[in-house]
Amino acid sequence: MMTIEFITKEDLYVFKNELLQELLAALKQQPQKNNQWLKSCAVRKMLNVSPNTLQRLRIRGVLKFSKVGSTFYYKADDVQKMLEGKVTR
Repeated sequence: MMTIEFITKEDLYVFKNELLQELLAALKQQPQKNNQWLKSCAVRKMLNVSPNTLQRLRIRGVLKFSKVGSTFYYKADDVQKMLEGKVTR
């Protein structure tokens, strides 16, 4: 004979809280990496350059980027290195 178990809203609530606590604990154990990505607008403001200048930096390979759809993204670390004059091609 098969036993039927019912799941109540309270059971789901307890499960959700336990799952969230486990996820938060796992995230706290991982080392923090500074992989912040910046959009072109923010990079132009940081470097004080025009859209055309930023495009030239991309084309010449001076500033690494990733493109998702029609949006360009730049690693904050790479932009910071450029500001400090530590640009490598």
